[in-house]
Amino acid sequence: MEARLNLMESPHAAKALKHIVSAGKALVSDSALPPVTRELVMLRASQINGCGFCVDMHTKDAAHAGETPTRLHLVAAWREARVFTDAERAALELTEQGTRIADAAGGVTDEVWANAAKHYDEDQLATLVTVIAFMNTANRLNVIIRQPGGDYQPGQFG
Repeated sequence: MEARLNLMESPHAAKALKHIVSAGKALVSDSALPPVTRELVMLRASQINGCGFCVDMHTKDAAHAGETPTRLHLVAAWREARVFTDAERAALELTEQGTRIADAAGGVTDEVWANAAKHYDEDQLATLVTVIAFMNTANRLNVIIRQPGGDYQPGQFG
């Protein structure tokens, strides 16, 4: 399978993507959000959106950072798994509602927001919301052009 389009070959798209990639890097460096939580959130949003490239990337990045295969395999079924902390579960629920906005008339519920706020301070919540929005952007770009997954190597993008 080949991607439909190489966005980097378009000067205008490449310029925009440079800023999107920079935003993604900013979310990773000096983040107040625990790195494990960030990777779980990125993986779950990518699973929901069907982005093979991003599922591949975030599974491999999380494993490279020390995440266990058991937890990675259970992200898609986190509600039925005992391996996630209450804080991680709150982040995953916020991710699902923030990703499935069209499915959840009204978006993120007050209950889900309050639960996340019990586990994360304001700076962490701001980062969490930004990570969710960023992943939805990256997922949509890759799904639209059918960017294939499977070839990613941890650290490939610096």
